[in-house]
Amino acid sequence: MPPRSTPTERQKRLGAELRKMRLAADATTEYAAGLLGLDRTKVSNIESGVRAISTDRLRTLACNYACRDKAYVDALVDMVGTRKRGWWEVYRGQIPAGLLDIAELEWHSKSVRVGLAMIMPGLLQTDSYARTLFGAALPPLSPAEVELRVALRLQRQQVLYREEPITYIGYVHEAALRIEFGGVKVMRAQLDRLCEVSERDNIGVRVIPFNAGAFPGAGQAVVYAEGPVPQLDTVELDSAHGPEFTHGQSQLDKYRAHLDWMEAASLPPSASRDFIHTIARQL
Repeated sequence: MPPRSTPTERQKRLGAELRKMRLAADATTEYAAGLLGLDRTKVSNIESGVRAISTDRLRTLACNYACRDKAYVDALVDMVGTRKRGWWEVYRGQIPAGLLDIAELEWHSKSVRVGLAMIMPGLLQTDSYARTLFGAALPPLSPAEVELRVALRLQRQQVLYREEPITYIGYVHEAALRIEFGGVKVMRAQLDRLCEVSERDNIGVRVIPFNAGAFPGAGQAVVYAEGPVPQLDTVELDSAHGPEFTHGQSQLDKYRAHLDWMEAASLPPSASRDFIHTIARQL
């Protein structure tokens, strides 16, 4: 299989898991190369996500690395994937790759929990609210670039409504509910959307009121995506230069605790809806 010039985050993650599996088995790249009939460079490229691997070769590695976790191996096989392109690929070359990696991460997750202090959860945003956010980017985006990002964000929301939707829980600080992005009309429609979608069985919106006091993370936006098996959980962190992805066990533990704190500090679902309705009426 020819090498890739720019592997996706999912492809890089598969390679990282294969490397982790090899190191756990105390096996060398020379050993792996011998199993696959490849040279060491190609094995290194597989582990960095630059080169693809077939499902047969992946199972050969797992077997010889003595990995007995069938669910984990099957999940890795699924990551090798089908040759069918994801819907987000139509945006490749037009939108930063990191934003497409977020769409792919959500699509393959079982559940997603997000913690936000300043803005609304991306999958629950209206088009007008999202347009306001992208319109405030620095350096400024052109109108065409703004519309591309809005279109991508709205298409990402299909994971909430497809035949087997993901479970999505947003912990939203009161500050995010009161900052009037786009003005009163846009904000009122956004608050109404939050209340509406939170009635769905697979979507939860939990409000953290001002009187909850201090909170961890200094307001950093956190997305915790649960994979098909716990070993494939991923955290995505927003930053001014693009999304950052992490999956080290200590990092996963830290951000799970972060979101668990937000869960404990937030109002129950029905009280959260009442709280949001109250703010909307005050606008």
